[in-house]
Formats: sequence, C-alpha cells, structure tokens
Amino acid sequence: MAIRLGILGAGARGCDTYGRWALEHPARATISAVADPVPHRRERLCDAAGVANAHRFPDWRDLVAGAERIGLDALVIALPDRLHVEAALAAIETGLPILLEKPAATTAADLDVLATAAREGKARIWISHVMRYQAFWQTVHRLVESGTIGRLVTMRIEENIGFWHFAHSYVRGNWRNLAGSAPMILAKTCHDLDIIRWFAGSAPATVASAGSLTYFRPEHAPAGAPARCLDGCPAAETCPFYAPRYYAEAQADNHDWVATLLGEDTSTEGRLAALRTGPYGRCVFHSDNDVVDHQQTVMGFPSGLTATLSTSAFTGQNTRTVRLTGSAGEIAGNLHQCSLEVDLFSPRGSLPELPQARVVGSFTRPPMGHQVFELFSGPVNEAGEPDTRGHSGGDEALMESFIASLEGRTEPPSSLEASLDSHRMAFAAERSRLEGREIVWGTT
Repeated sequence: MAIRLGILGAGARGCDTYGRWALEHPARATISAVADPVPHRRERLCDAAGVANAHRFPDWRDLVAGAERIGLDALVIALPDRLHVEAALAAIETGLPILLEKPAATTAADLDVLATAAREGKARIWISHVMRYQAFWQTVHRLVESGTIGRLVTMRIEENIGFWHFAHSYVRGNWRNLAGSAPMILAKTCHDLDIIRWFAGSAPATVASAGSLTYFRPEHAPAGAPARCLDGCPAAETCPFYAPRYYAEAQADNHDWVATLLGEDTSTEGRLAALRTGPYGRCVFHSDNDVVDHQQTVMGFPSGLTATLSTSAFTGQNTRTVRLTGSAGEIAGNLHQCSLEVDLFSPRGSLPELPQARVVGSFTRPPMGHQVFELFSGPVNEAGEPDTRGHSGGDEALMESFIASLEGRTEPPSSLEASLDSHRMAFAAERSRLEGREIVWGTT
C-alpha cells in the first residue's frame, strides 16, 4: 500500500520536489493532504494529486490536527524556515515519521528545544540534507571509507553560489535577512557542514569563522540608482544584477522554479509586472538584506582532521568544488561537472568498487609517476551531459530513501543527532564570526 503523505507547504520544495516525487511514484506514495496559505499553490498540488476538498488546508495546524482522522503515514514539512520548529514540535506529537526541510531550526535555542522533544518523543525525523544522497558525494565517501587515500588529513569545500543566484536568494529572496530566515552559513551551507560532519565521523573540537556583508550595501549603489531596477536605473546596461536581464531574459524559457516565484503569470509581461512591485525587482543595493555575502570557516576535529568551508556570492559558476588530502592520496572534484580526480601515491594503489561512478580516464603525474584516475559520478540528461536538476539527483534519492525507510526496506543514512550537528556547527561558526574568536565545541 502506498505511503500516505501530508505535505505542509506547497512551494518549490513541497510541491516541485517532494510532491512531484509522489506524483511520479503513485504505487509507493500518495499525497493525502496539503496545507498552504497561498490558494493557487495549494490548489495546484491538490488538483494534481486528487486530494479531497476536505483535506486541503490553508493552515498547517489543521492538517496536523487531522492527521489521524485522514489516515496519514508521514508528514513532510516544507514551510518557511521560521516555522520549521513549531511545525515539527506539533508533528512529533502525532507520532508520525517526519521529513523536515532544512534548516531544522533557525536559532541555537530552538534547535535544542527540537532535539529534546525528538529525543523524548522517540521521533523519527529525516532532515533533508540532500547532498548525502548525491552520487558524487556517495562516491567520494566510498573512496575515503575504503582507505583508498589513507588517513583523511584535510578537507576543503568551496560553495560557489554564483553572482546571479546569490542576488536572487540572499539579497532579494526569502533568505536575505535574519528576521525572516537564518544566518547564510546555515541557510545555504548546512548541506556542506553535514558532508564535513559525515566524513569526519564526529562533531568538531573547534570552529573559527570570518566573513561579512561587504558589497550589497547602499553605499555601493551606482549614482542615481532607484529602489527598483525598472524605475529608470541609469546602470541597467552594465549592472550584473539588473533584474529583468535574469528573470525575463536569461530565464525566458523557464516556467518552473524561479519563474513561478514571481507569480502565477510567467509570461514576459507577467514577469515584468511582478518585478515592478515584488521583492525580486528591487535594486540589490537598496534591499533589506543583512546576511553575509562571503564567509570562511575552519574546523578542527578530534581525529586531527582539519576542514575548511569557503562560500562566496562572487563566483561565475554555481557549483561546489572539493579537495580532500590523505596520507596515501588526494581527491579533487567539481559537483556541477560530476567530475572527480583521484591521485594514488603508492605504486600499488588501486580504486575500490565504485557502483555510482565510472572511470573515464587515467594518467601518471610527474615526478614520481603516480597514478591518477579521472571519474564521472552523477546523473546525465538526454544529451549525455551532467544533469544538475534536483540538486544533481539528490532530491530524487532523498525521497527514495525516505519512502524506502517507511516501507521497512532500508535504514536512515544518518541519525537525527548527527544531522543536527551540522546546524550546531553553523551556529558555532556564526558566533565565531560575530565575536571574533575560536569556538570550542560544547562551550557557551
């Protein structure tokens, strides 16, 4: 029998990720109830799933209260960040398994409340850290766990946000300020921190971080720049962040995510109308943003591993790059390209079985002539090129794992406490940034 889901929040994640998976796998999951305060979003998902009128709720609280009556098997929480803890606490009371969109909480205090409630209620909660499920990171983890590069010594992840994506999400969008969301290191890079925690096998011993909101400030606005791009901006031809260039031109053929965030009408005229009045048409130098636009964090672990996480708005690509060094080898990779390069220092070094990767090349590197393998690990599109849709396959794999766990076929890949450590690492990094000091894990 298909798992009966109640979806709280029918935005991009609730509808286009979790809802879509259920619609595409009707034998394994069905959407039985939906809650969203925005009528057109709620009705779009409900109509597609055939949800009964009585199970369509403007308020998520009514859905949770009726979960037993509706006969739900699990709840999916994809509400705005600030509502995650309140909704999760209510969901825990139902005793149902929960898929909780990240971040699980936006403050350290709320995270402690959630962790305590989950522990005392013996709740089954999956945090949607999709990167754990990507073939790329599964392959890297397999290389490390197999001992292929020996003892892991350093790990460096670069979160290259892309100048256009940062302007969309963190200057104009939902994650632009602390009042409505969370620190950028949590909202954007808790995925990366989860990967670091996974590879390290423990929480860090120390965390140090630095960063600031350097550029997207009023004093950097071009002379005469108005509050909105379409209000006669004199820098329209040269500004990289001119809103119509991205939403109406670069995304002209896209009528899904990004376009639908502007409104129901995704025609060029509809988009331009939305930019004249909505948040996405604001000048990036005259918004109400306050989150950092760059940050670097260094973590030390009890094993001796050191890890760095660097994130920046000012990149030409939207991808993650990684480099891991070990006592017997090195791994370098680019997530967007699904590419990995593995250096093996020993003359007798070899690769383990890698079910989610294929070798596409090899060569020797001077002066020692050690072996280097080139791997491809990730989904491909119809043209045979790397497919970055759905977080490079992570969204699909996350839902597959969640449903399979509810079916009793697999175990969750991570404990809730390990998942929440990524959030604690983010909060420690933010404390370090604000206080200008290294944070010792577990101290206040």
